[in-house]
Amino acid sequence: MTFEQLQPATTQQASVYLPYIQGTKRNFLPYAISLYQKGVLEGHRKIEASDNIPFVASWNVATLPSDLTRCRMQFDGNADLSYEVMMASFEFIVFLIELMENYKRYRVTDFSQTFYRKLLRIDE
Repeated sequence: MTFEQLQPATTQQASVYLPYIQGTKRNFLPYAISLYQKGVLEGHRKIEASDNIPFVASWNVATLPSDLTRCRMQFDGNADLSYEVMMASFEFIVFLIELMENYKRYRVTDFSQTFYRKLLRIDE
């Protein structure tokens, strides 16, 4: 499945997240919610001067924006390269919006640097 095949979430579903999403990011909100509800995503982590590394991200789907979402990522099909992070679902939705913005620009399905910093607990 590609992002172009995603059906947008309903206006009612999107309205719950509107207070948490600002500016032009709101344009992607219905699609990010639809992706979020799937609970899984395959992509490639861009590595400079090397091959991209495939990953599978999976997460639990929360009901409310303030509910916690646990995201698990496994790189290159290797259990030793598995990571997990928990955050409020609205925060994860923002990361999915950024992923979709990047995909639209670069045609690469990858999370933002900010997401990876959180995943790897670099700023803690």
